[in-house]
Amino acid sequence: MHYQHNFIPTISDEDVFNHIAAQRESVGYYNLVHQDTSAFKEYASKVKQNNIVVIGIGGSTLGTYAIYKFLKHSKNLDKKLFFLETTDPIDIKSKLKRVEDLQDTLFIIISKSGTTIETVSIFKYINSLVKCDEHNTVVVTESDSKLNQYAVANGLRNFEIPKNVGGRFSVFSAVGLLPLAIVGIDIDELLDGAKKVYNSFFEQKEAYERVLKKARFFVECKDSFNINVVFSYSSRLEGFNKWYIQLWGESLGKVDRNATRQGLTPIGIIGPIDQHSFLQLIVEGRRDKTVTVIKVEDFASSLKIPKIGLQGLEELDYIDEIEFSALINKQADATIESIQNLGDIPCDVMTIDSVNERSIASLMYEYELLTSVCAEFMYINAYDQPGVEAGKIILKQKLKEGK
Repeated sequence: MHYQHNFIPTISDEDVFNHIAAQRESVGYYNLVHQDTSAFKEYASKVKQNNIVVIGIGGSTLGTYAIYKFLKHSKNLDKKLFFLETTDPIDIKSKLKRVEDLQDTLFIIISKSGTTIETVSIFKYINSLVKCDEHNTVVVTESDSKLNQYAVANGLRNFEIPKNVGGRFSVFSAVGLLPLAIVGIDIDELLDGAKKVYNSFFEQKEAYERVLKKARFFVECKDSFNINVVFSYSSRLEGFNKWYIQLWGESLGKVDRNATRQGLTPIGIIGPIDQHSFLQLIVEGRRDKTVTVIKVEDFASSLKIPKIGLQGLEELDYIDEIEFSALINKQADATIESIQNLGDIPCDVMTIDSVNERSIASLMYEYELLTSVCAEFMYINAYDQPGVEAGKIILKQKLKEGK
């Protein structure tokens, strides 16, 4: 008897772990937790400008924005960070108006390929407003990109994006660490938070167990529950939600080795706001969604609801003197309980300790690991993006033909 097959059996947890561990030799984001940050901190210490403008798009900005958005109101930052990431002319002008003084601005140009049309277009516009030179411009790109050649030719300081670190996985490289260090965020604490998850996953097997269990459920039940909702109970996690959507969508929307189209649909919503709208769809809509609730245990805020009597609203006086941090977490708990009581909506809860560098970095690094593990279960490459590249090629052709 001769037998041939192309069946792909369900992969074991052990095999997934071994594959992920082996990827550390070729996929660069895993080992960013071990890097030396001294070059970033040295450069940051010499920056005199008060306004820092990051020019980039997608993976070049979303991770940095997620961390900055989460931390900026709890840190005493003496520099302001802005992001120019869209070719919307109204957005460009309005953001530059907020910058106010372009002469007191450092521009950080970030593009992994070095030829991102959106990024170069905005950089060209900035060059029409102010002279971009070695005193006010720094470049973050691959070592052999055309943008790096431009930086060298014009004497601009440049920082390298490793070739084996994809854009959406690059937040803990120069892409994120440089601008965050410049505005005063502790990048060593960020890496310590990510390293804690790294050690827990690869050495202690604590994170490994929860990540593997979650990923296997997502993939094995994707035909029933194809939509993954992240329900963040803090407005500060709005940037994290946007980053997660790119990470999840661009990494997992692929064709597998059997030519089957794979993918999980990410949705990111903010609890205190969207529990009054999207929760209705979750509770009484189609059973095609998983829900991950993210809570913040300690907001480090004592802001309270004042004891003020409002005529006609006396029945709500029971909320007097409750801290807003307690209120938002009770809102989260009520949502969690209402979902779990239904019994047929997959739901998990992630609680981060507080509003600090370690907490947000731990959360983001765990989601990077979760993405990689899901891709292993789906037999796809998490680190390419052929669907996006096709659109870039068409855009370039259309622009060339339009001249």
